[in-house]
Amino acid sequence: MRILSLLPSATEIVYLLGLGAALVGVTHECDFPPEVAELPRVSASTISPDAMPGEIDRTVSAAVASGVPTYRLDSALIRDLAPDLVLTQDLCAVCAVPAGHLRGALDTLGIDAQVLSLDPSSLRDVFSGVEAVGRATGTERRAERLVAEAQNRLARVEAAVAALARHRVLALEWIDPPFNAGHWVPEMIEIAGGTPVLATPKAASARVSWTEIADANAEVLLVMPCGFGLASAMEQ
Repeated sequence: MRILSLLPSATEIVYLLGLGAALVGVTHECDFPPEVAELPRVSASTISPDAMPGEIDRTVSAAVASGVPTYRLDSALIRDLAPDLVLTQDLCAVCAVPAGHLRGALDTLGIDAQVLSLDPSSLRDVFSGVEAVGRATGTERRAERLVAEAQNRLARVEAAVAALARHRVLALEWIDPPFNAGHWVPEMIEIAGGTPVLATPKAASARVSWTEIADANAEVLLVMPCGFGLASAMEQ
């Protein structure tokens, strides 16, 4: 099997399932595990790597409004890689190549590959995505075992903090302008012993105002800007 991953989380799932040798290509954003650095990159961002968060937001907003993607696919490279299975998503047109765009590109290239779209809105959906990749690659048992282990770890964390005082936690996935962290992040906060504020579990992240942030009176602030590492998050 020849696997092409267009989603960083999918790339990690492939390695967790012991399928690293089957991975033939990844995106410009895939950086873990370190072995992916040696793989061909089939996409590139149209956003300057030096752009500040506010500039990125304006660029992305304009791209979404005009229907112009914020990435470029290397069609010739994809054709040469000839994947059997392509892992992508439809959750966010900004974060990674949407399945709809990809299917059209593959049809144009004449590639008859299975496209598996991973679109989680909850932790259960995240686990279901791992199981789906397992079914598509013949590694169902390993996927089920990994999911069971992850669920057991979460249960242990939840039990360990059950008797502790709960703090009001605000998670921001962007700060200029500020966006709350949605989807599965509120669940993660609750499992870890916090009470999420300005967030709705399983809902998409949404823009919030600094006035709303001040009024939320959070005790803990998590700054987790999408696409940035720890050093950049701390700087922001």
